[in-house]
Formats: sequence, C-alpha cells, structure tokens
Amino acid sequence: MKQNRSPWKRGIASVAGLFAGLVFAGAAFAHVFPQKQEPGAGASVAAPSQVKIIFDGRLEPAFSSLTVTNAVGKQVNADKSVVDAPQPDVITVPLPPLQAGHYTVHWVAVASDGHRTHGDYAFEVK
Repeated sequence: MKQNRSPWKRGIASVAGLFAGLVFAGAAFAHVFPQKQEPGAGASVAAPSQVKIIFDGRLEPAFSSLTVTNAVGKQVNADKSVVDAPQPDVITVPLPPLQAGHYTVHWVAVASDGHRTHGDYAFEVK
C-alpha cells in the first residue's frame, strides 16, 4: 500500500531530524581538552616555576583548577591556579622550588557552557 505523506510533513520531519543532529553534535564538542602542557606529559625538566595548560576552548574560571602533587601524593602548590583573563583557554598554577622527583598534574576543566572534563599527567624534575 502506498503511503500518502504530504510534502509539508516530510519537510517538518527533515527539519526536526536536522535540528536533533545539530543539538547532539554541539553537545559532543562542548567539552574542553588540553592542547599543550608545560611541562609536557612525560617530560624530564629542570624545576619549573609554574604549570601551564592550554585548552581547546574557553574555561570557566570559578570551576577550573590545576593542582600538582609529589610522588607520595602531597600537594606541592600552595597558590591556587588561575585562568588567564585575556586568554580564557589558558590556566596556570605557580610552583615553589621543586626537588628532583616525580610530580603529577591534576586538572579540572569546566567549559564556559558548564561541561566538565578532568585528567592528570606526570613529569619528572631532574
């Protein structure tokens, strides 16, 4: 039996499908992720004065953070991390003088639309 759908109903269905696809595609790109880390993941470096991560999108300063811990899990940064106002995709945390050893950077990134991602990576101080 032949289905009798009007062109108007087919157009509405097409527009609704396109809209749903755009909404889901937008949600997939709402999270922010690191693009560059200083010091880099797995790097062996002289003691850095700060950790800096550049993300692929704007960060929400009130909810994004960086902390650095030593090999036994003790936090080594006393100061809070800061999202750079002129460059809201950059977050930094100042570090005290670090001894040689293994350090882990823990990051939480909240996009300006509220989506949250988090992760960590390690580096070595020579």
